[in-house]
Order: sequence, then structure tokens, then C-alpha cells
Amino acid sequence: MNAMMWLVALILIGARLTSAAGAAEEPSVWTAESGSDEVALLELYTSEGCSSCPPAETWLGARREDPGLWRAFVPVAWHVTYWDRLGWTDRWADRAHTARQEAYASAWEARSIYTPAFVRAGEEWRIRDGVTKGRRVASPGRLRAVLEAGGRLRVTFEPTTTARAWTAHVALLGGGIVSDVRAGENRGRELRHEFVALETAMVELKPSEADRWSGTVELPAWPKEKLARRALAVWVSRAGEVAPVQAAGGWFDVSR
Repeated sequence: MNAMMWLVALILIGARLTSAAGAAEEPSVWTAESGSDEVALLELYTSEGCSSCPPAETWLGARREDPGLWRAFVPVAWHVTYWDRLGWTDRWADRAHTARQEAYASAWEARSIYTPAFVRAGEEWRIRDGVTKGRRVASPGRLRAVLEAGGRLRVTFEPTTTARAWTAHVALLGGGIVSDVRAGENRGRELRHEFVALETAMVELKPSEADRWSGTVELPAWPKEKLARRALAVWVSRAGEVAPVQAAGGWFDVSR
């Protein structure tokens, strides 16, 4: 084999090695990690058709400046559908959000659901209680989520509590949203929303090694509407249960 053939062979080998390395692990574009202490999923069930909801949404929106954001709690606003029949259709409402609230009501043996309704770490909660009240598990485990350039979210969870199986959830969140409501209880009002759940996905985690569970989920596409702020919320629950055990999240660069 002459020198030229050796050179071509070396180039081809290098290309294969580079390709294999790229296939093994894509560069990450976003990472969130909880640490081992509890990070509470702070949920608000709301609707543009509910006249009592704007103050609750204003309070949730102000958490953007809270030093505990993403470190002590991860906020998600779920717009529900049962107000839509009263004259105004909430464009952010989804039947799956209503079903999630109904699942909580079933778990709590509650007779009804309502808005605005806060849930913190899987428990019914009031603003006056403060975001640290209701802590159930001091150190539920470490949750880590890494978004790869190809749009896949890799989730790993190292629990300190036991379960036969774990489910990971991800929600795309939008902020800086303004709605001009023209009917219903909020007719004539300009409503502003933060941490709105836009799209969700989930994956059943698998035990990958001792005390570690992992899984990969394809991230849903962001809505075409222009958003002033975007974020991702990630949490894990025991398979078949609605209550979150650990959460993580963070802002997502709007230029991506």
C-alpha cells in the first residue's frame, strides 16, 4: 500500500471514529439538576374564564424574581377546560390539564375541583402557607435532565425512596403571555400569564445501574406563537401516581 492509500485509509478511520463518538452522545443545549434535597413542583390550576384567577396568576408570575425559583420550587400553570363553556375559550386550556387536577381530587377523595387551585409537592396548598410548608421528604433523590441538540431529553433519577417503577414528566413553559379576554367573567380584561404549560411529554424510567433510573423522551415542538420567556419543568413520580416526588427546571434560551 503506497503513501496515498495509507492517508486515505487513516482519513476514513478517523471519520468513522468521529461519527461513532457523535452518535454516542450529542452536545447538550440545556441542563437542570435538583440536587438531593426536595425541589417542590408548585402547580396552579387556572383559567382565563375565572374571575378569581388573575390574582393567583399575578402571584405566580412574581415568582420569577424569587430566589428559590428552580432551586426550591418549579412552577407550572395548568389552564383547565371546564370554564370554557361559560363564554370564553381559554386558548391555553387542555383536557389533559383538567384530567391531572381530577386525578389529584381522586387521590385526595375530594368531591370537586376548582380554580384557582394550588398544589405543592402533590398536596393542596394555599399562598399564605409559604412555599416551604408541606415538605414531606427531606432528600427524595437527585434528578438530572439534559437536553441534547437533537431534541432528546435524557433524564436520570437517583432516588433515596423506593418504588417499583418511576415516570419522568416534562412540560414546556411559556411566559410573558398577554391575552385580551372578550367574553366570560374576565370580559374586557388584559390577562398576563407566566409559567404556562404549553406541551407535555413523559417517559417510563428504567433501572440503568444500582440506585439509578434513566430514560429519554423526545421534546415536543414549541408553539409557533412568540414567547417572551421559555422554560422547561421536569419532575418524577411513582409510576401510576400523580404526585411528584422530585422536580427540576430552568429557563430555556428563547433564541434556540
